[in-house]
Amino acid sequence: MSKLLITAAEVAEIMDCSERHGYKLIQEMNGELKAKGYITRAGRVPRKYFFERTGLSGQEETNGEV
Repeated sequence: MSKLLITAAEVAEIMDCSERHGYKLIQEMNGELKAKGYITRAGRVPRKYFFERTGLSGQEETNGEV
């Protein structure tokens, strides 16, 4: 089973940014999810939501990430 949540380190690698910026992106996405009534976990965001939100939904399968 693939991981359902993506970490800041993975976000940083995919987005080619620092891990600190990865945490900021996750914090922003978790805020959006929380506003919609979802339960969130600090430092992680659902992998599917990350790829949808960043517009990289096609990359998910081609990179072997999932």
